[in-house]
Amino acid sequence: MSETTLTPEPDVSAEHPLSEHWVWVGPHRPPCPRALFEHMTSNWDVAEPSSEVHPAADFTKLRRRAIGEHFEGKTLVIPTGNPKVRANDTDYRFRAGTDFFYLTGCAEPDAVLVIAPSPTGPRSTLYVPHRRDHHTHEFFTDARYGELWVGVRRGVEESATYFDIDTAPLEYLEKDIASLKSKDVLTLRGFDADVDALVKENSDDEELAVALSEQRLVKDDFEIAQLQLAIHYTVKGFEDVVRSLPTAVGRGERVIEGIFNLRARVEGNDVGYDTIAASGSHATTLHWTRNDGNVQEGDLLLLDAGVECHNLYTADVTRTMPINGSFSPAQRRIYELVLKAQKAGIAAVKPGASFMAANDAAMQVLAEGLYELGILSEEPQTALRKDRQLYRRYTLHGVSHMLGIDVHDCSNSRNEVYLGELHEGYVLTVEPGLYFQPNDLTVPVEYRGIGVRIEDDVLVTSTGAKNLSEALPREPQALEDWMTEIWSRGTPNLGL
Repeated sequence: MSETTLTPEPDVSAEHPLSEHWVWVGPHRPPCPRALFEHMTSNWDVAEPSSEVHPAADFTKLRRRAIGEHFEGKTLVIPTGNPKVRANDTDYRFRAGTDFFYLTGCAEPDAVLVIAPSPTGPRSTLYVPHRRDHHTHEFFTDARYGELWVGVRRGVEESATYFDIDTAPLEYLEKDIASLKSKDVLTLRGFDADVDALVKENSDDEELAVALSEQRLVKDDFEIAQLQLAIHYTVKGFEDVVRSLPTAVGRGERVIEGIFNLRARVEGNDVGYDTIAASGSHATTLHWTRNDGNVQEGDLLLLDAGVECHNLYTADVTRTMPINGSFSPAQRRIYELVLKAQKAGIAAVKPGASFMAANDAAMQVLAEGLYELGILSEEPQTALRKDRQLYRRYTLHGVSHMLGIDVHDCSNSRNEVYLGELHEGYVLTVEPGLYFQPNDLTVPVEYRGIGVRIEDDVLVTSTGAKNLSEALPREPQALEDWMTEIWSRGTPNLGL
């Protein structure tokens, strides 16, 4: 990586002794000759970003109107956030704030959306930074924002066209907010310290976060299409992993993680969350993301992974598969029990049903199966009682969570809404699992070290549920056949 600069405004004041011949560009760097400064900022043709309209523009306009009408008479200030430092003068790759992106489609840092009341209804203005193009020294002196460093970005005019929204320079935000002189200004806090300082704290700030989260529970047609696209790419990633399993044997889980993450970057924006590539007994650790273990013949691989598409919607899918392509009898027994539980959970998903219906249906099946296997000594109905729940030793997590721009979406929703009735347009996971720790003395030896989770992304429809990730096989025989068919095409030469 090229060395970057920490760049304050260049000192070109008349008082500076070298201002006639030099421009100061930051610590640990020599001053820039003024001749070079003038040479770098002249004789450039215009570099324009795409002038097309964002594909979600019609949808984001409706979303902004809906939240503006919910808070009638109030001004809403919604920042996207700033780049986060990874180490010294290098940043993490920026990802827009979820609610901001949902309302604008804009993925650039530092921008702020303001939705204000007007006689004709809520009026939205997107405040964006000026371009650091050849009209400014920052073009080549600012390593965080300069277009010679990071590429062309949309400024005020370009953003107005692309996002189909009124725009204003970011430097106008402070003045415009001050001019409101109203106590009815709400903001999403914790994303941008400068915005937090501009807007006086309001007791209803938290209500804004809640309302946005609950509005996002119902996915519109654009969102559903983006989720399906992310899932499509994820299926490809799972196929890539299966194809690479012979290479991963003896080399480790990092191969699996790397192969899937390659697909995520090739097809989408990134992975939607840290990939879980858990081989053998690592599959009994729910969030195994170290992925530094061995991959061995005869073990199972629990792969929990999702591609985040370019519009930031993410898949979240898990399959547990035999590394050598064939389940052992003990592995198949546990796998079939988890699959039966998942089928019961998906069947319980429908409009009007409780969010917990899928969980309750799946847990009933798991408790019955654990009893039949001799792992639970209590009758299922006793073990399932709220004052007992002994089955949870082997299945720690709930079966579902909402899915969307965030992998655990809409988390600011009130419990009574999130855990309430399901509605058409909700998208949630159904993901039961059983995890038998290798040192658990309550489990027969043949099952110790086995971890199985099966997860799919489910859309609530007008009549029931649609499994958006059904393209990935789940039945044990179909899963084995799928792996064999992929290997029949040959395994990749990864140069490892």
